[in-house]
Amino acid sequence: MSVIERNGRPVQKLHILSVLVENKSGVLARVASLFARRGYNIHSLAVAPTEDDSLSRITIVVDVATAPLEQITKQLHKLINVIRISELHPAEAQERELMLATVEVDPSQRPEIIGLVDAFGGTIADVGVDAMMISLASSPERLDACEALLHHYRIRQIQRTGRVALPRLSS
Repeated sequence: MSVIERNGRPVQKLHILSVLVENKSGVLARVASLFARRGYNIHSLAVAPTEDDSLSRITIVVDVATAPLEQITKQLHKLINVIRISELHPAEAQERELMLATVEVDPSQRPEIIGLVDAFGGTIADVGVDAMMISLASSPERLDACEALLHHYRIRQIQRTGRVALPRLSS
């Protein structure tokens, strides 16, 4: 979750919405269209079927600097295929993203990259003559930290998925 300063006080900028929808064609297009028509900025978007094949969960990380969160949820509730909307506070949610990155390395640098990937709990997905591809699934903050360290090498390509999140289990 990102924060911005307003009047010397931190204000949340990004919010996580978990939207349970009917698993039907066109639902994602309608949700995305709603955001586009209203000029709302989507920071991250991930969608997949749930344990019930008739439902999908859309995880939307939304930038509330472009519109108030209450306005966004009201607009989403108007869509006929939307079943339930939950806001997930980061302290009460498990968040994950996947990152794949291809990094240029000469053979002498391979142990460094392997050590870095191991430290973050990632894996080496592929090895070429002059490059390695790493895979890491973790919190967005850990991916940011790993990506920053990878910039000491030449990143050829990098791709990150949208964020997925579920509420934490109560103890």
